[in-house]
Amino acid sequence: MAHRVLVHTRTTAYRHDSIPAAVAAVRSLGGAHGFQVVATEDSGLFEGPLDAYAAVVFLSTSGDVLTPAGRTRLAAYVEDGGGFVGVHAAACTEYDWPYYGELLGARFDRHPDLQPGRALVVDRAHPATRHLPPVWEFTDEWYDFRPGPDGSARVLVRADESSYEGGGMGDDHPLVWCREQGAGRVFYTALGHTAQAYEDPDFRHHLLGGITWAARGRSRTRAGSPARTAAPPLSAVRRPRRSGGTPRP
Repeated sequence: MAHRVLVHTRTTAYRHDSIPAAVAAVRSLGGAHGFQVVATEDSGLFEGPLDAYAAVVFLSTSGDVLTPAGRTRLAAYVEDGGGFVGVHAAACTEYDWPYYGELLGARFDRHPDLQPGRALVVDRAHPATRHLPPVWEFTDEWYDFRPGPDGSARVLVRADESSYEGGGMGDDHPLVWCREQGAGRVFYTALGHTAQAYEDPDFRHHLLGGITWAARGRSRTRAGSPARTAAPPLSAVRRPRRSGGTPRP
């Protein structure tokens, strides 16, 4: 896929030591699979048009990372068919912006200590999971969410809380999901805390599958689907209409 992906790594709260390794991994994936990666911590970049990007990736961002104008631009971009990918601490981002919580599908609540555990791959028909075994052994922080994603999301991977200490969501514990927002596609994975994760071939393929799936929404829009060109009013950004579409692989 010949396109550009914008990777945003700004943090105003906790900053993950794994961010440099994560950016390097996405750059490597881009080089191997034919897409250009633009990495930034400049929130001002989001105040201009984002149409040049097939997908925007929030890679372990935290806290408030966008200006009001940037929020409006990002919302319009996704509603118009842009892809959005959230990785790990992206769920700890923009708590004061209601649209973002709706867009991502859930918000971070807490996590136990970093430890090995089992991820249950419940949907292997998606590019981010079709290469994975039904039970994926992994080491991470095993995020809990409040609340979990609703019926507009297609859950791909769940946590097996019996495999680690400190889980707080029970049997219904989503870790990875995708959904559609307006004409755009949204993918989120809670995994990716450690630098070592970005050296893991299975996790790298997982990340690549999420990015390429999200980016296809933009390609589909450019190929002729109806698109909105104007940014929504600020009131629409704050109180979005949830998409009820079923995400497609």
